[in-house]
Amino acid sequence: MAYVLSSANRLYVALEQNYGVVPAVAAEHRIPAVKLMAQQRLERPERRDKTGSRTFPGIPWGLRKRTNWELRTYLTAWSEQTQPPSYGALVQAGLGGAPEIFQGSTVGEGSSGKVLNLAGAHGLAVGQAVTFGGEIRFVVSIVSGTSVELNAPFTLAPTAGSPVGKTVSYGPQTELGSASLYDYWTPGTAVQRILNGAGVNRIRVTVNGDYHELEFSGPARDIIDNASFAAGQGEMQSFPEEPAAELFDYSIVPGHLGEAWLGNTPDLFYTVTEAELVVDNDLETRSREFGCKVVPPYVIAPGRRKVTLDLTLYEQDDAATKALYQAARQQSPVAVMFQLGQQAGQLFGVYLKSVVPEVPEFDDSDRRLEWRFRQCQAQGTVDDEIYVAFG
Repeated sequence: MAYVLSSANRLYVALEQNYGVVPAVAAEHRIPAVKLMAQQRLERPERRDKTGSRTFPGIPWGLRKRTNWELRTYLTAWSEQTQPPSYGALVQAGLGGAPEIFQGSTVGEGSSGKVLNLAGAHGLAVGQAVTFGGEIRFVVSIVSGTSVELNAPFTLAPTAGSPVGKTVSYGPQTELGSASLYDYWTPGTAVQRILNGAGVNRIRVTVNGDYHELEFSGPARDIIDNASFAAGQGEMQSFPEEPAAELFDYSIVPGHLGEAWLGNTPDLFYTVTEAELVVDNDLETRSREFGCKVVPPYVIAPGRRKVTLDLTLYEQDDAATKALYQAARQQSPVAVMFQLGQQAGQLFGVYLKSVVPEVPEFDDSDRRLEWRFRQCQAQGTVDDEIYVAFG
């Protein structure tokens, strides 16, 4: 008998084809997780019957269960670029859009500013990303079959013949999917768990921490464990064994590396001290319907998507900072893009095309004056207020 160390676990995630049906797990599904919290509780309505004593008589069998989970993971190198990153399944479950992979290309003649000309047909769509020189940018319009307009210029002007890197991009869709989370521990005789039917209610991205982190949370259908497993749970006949160990890349990205582009020009800001972006899907599950014992396939009901940004930066007396303040005063939308990381294979980008900044709070408790923009909400037309990409 031995204690189970809190660091002796490995986490995997795979997208479900049907809600709650656990897919096969493979080594490439492993994610660099920091922490997984899973909690299942029974709803315990108060008993009001008179029992003749003050003793609690217990609760009946078959009460509703509520399962919630939260997972934090580091941004790591996207080393196997023939497929989306392992935590891409959670991004897809939270945004809805399937991954769009750009295989890379070569810079053509005549690129300048925000216009990127490629040597051949690009096949890109609005919202997809491209990388060049250790930077990531998003396509905001298609100029031609070989030319696109980007949300911001590259710092180093692309020259003809230079390589344009691979990316995988995700955009929002109306319907959302679900995922299964696998929690394997050492020793193998310890309790192993699977969260099936995990819906992503919130995605949280933090900027300028110790390391770049992504956080996902939401409801799940159930927690399945090998200690109490019964055939049929998660549509499985047996509890799955952990995949054979493979080399796992733990190259994590320092939290201070990246870029912040704000405004409609846009401008590169070096004064951002912290930022937090949250996607809230307002998920609702079928947990209140009478007689609903067998959960049907479509049980995740997303509400209105809410994408918000909290941003803190040092004030400078330059035109770009003043323009941001003026936009807040006039309630004029601005574009926002964050790049996390600064070299190919370790890039994560998030682009909000239209954010209405709130008038900032002034914080003069430090040596330099800080502005705190709180709960600035992104807007769009139809499923286009946010795009994220790895490159």
